[in-house]
Amino acid sequence: MTLKTLLNETHRSLGAKMVDFGGWDMPIHYGSQIDEHHLVRRAAGMFDVSHMTVVDLKGARTREFLRQLLANSIDKLKVTGKALYSCMLNAQGGVIDDLIVYFLADDFFRMVVNASTREKDLAWIRQHAQAFGVEVIEREDLAIVAVQGPQARALVAGLVAEGDRTALDKLGRFAALDVASTDGVPLFVARTGYTGEDGYEVLLPQAAVVGFWNALLAAGVKPAGLGARDTLRLEAGMNLYGQDMDEGVTPYEAALAWTVTLDEGRAFIGRDVLEAQKAAGNARQMIGLVMDDKGVLRHGQRVLTANGEGEILSGTFSPTLGKAIAFARVPAGEPGDVRVDIRGKEVPVRVVKFPFVRDGQPQPGING
Repeated sequence: MTLKTLLNETHRSLGAKMVDFGGWDMPIHYGSQIDEHHLVRRAAGMFDVSHMTVVDLKGARTREFLRQLLANSIDKLKVTGKALYSCMLNAQGGVIDDLIVYFLADDFFRMVVNASTREKDLAWIRQHAQAFGVEVIEREDLAIVAVQGPQARALVAGLVAEGDRTALDKLGRFAALDVASTDGVPLFVARTGYTGEDGYEVLLPQAAVVGFWNALLAAGVKPAGLGARDTLRLEAGMNLYGQDMDEGVTPYEAALAWTVTLDEGRAFIGRDVLEAQKAAGNARQMIGLVMDDKGVLRHGQRVLTANGEGEILSGTFSPTLGKAIAFARVPAGEPGDVRVDIRGKEVPVRVVKFPFVRDGQPQPGING
């Protein structure tokens, strides 16, 4: 049974090409993926991300529970509304999912997890929440619209009640705020995008999402599909669950060491494996690649390095750079001259630091 968001008919009426995405019928583009990509980099685009799962955690011991559940430290969240990006690991240190958690009160945290991992995430969270008496509430009543790009915040502000605009304008990055729309709809607005551009993710009641989407359209925000979302996030150096990491990959092997906090006295799930891997220093590594030759880097292609073989994880043609970019997982150590096997031909590529693009601009060294 294919799942549909409430915006499904709206997407179709806008000429969207629909595809199956983790069991959901979602728009890949509305005519041109490249145009939608540039639109987000230069102006503003909006994405229906209502297929993602919102989970509210409530109870006096919620923070204590999250200390155990997450590899990143929930104690970094001291101010109401602040958000944290973290991996949730299994006992082997593998990534069950990557997620964002918001601190809303001492006994109330909100998580947004990936659509494709919903069932296993909820089962895992519920299993471990029990011992802490934490209530796990899946918020199926909420839809999510992401509005991204240099003009995104100003365009969303026009749809927010006048009395809330100043507070929203002051919202810092990686934080969220409750406001109301001009017609009184409650909006939970977060500033935690997945495109490398500024903007908001707006969580709102399902019943109001079609009206809000149409109001954004009327304000001049154009729709963008999952195709552009993927090229934007890869340019921005952001991982995709299931492609760049999974339960057989630790955060250290997915260039996510920055999301692991080995703070004293906190026995989070998978910690012992990560500590051993860090001490051994032999973990596989994830690197960024740019190909200056014509062609496209694709998932699964063989990568040849000085230390042995690896493979392409996420790979695409970058519309901003006009050339192919990719993440690859390769053996530890200095990779030396790297080549990719494209249909039997070894094509040279450059190893670069990512993000590839920030605030619409190529990062130093990306263009050679």
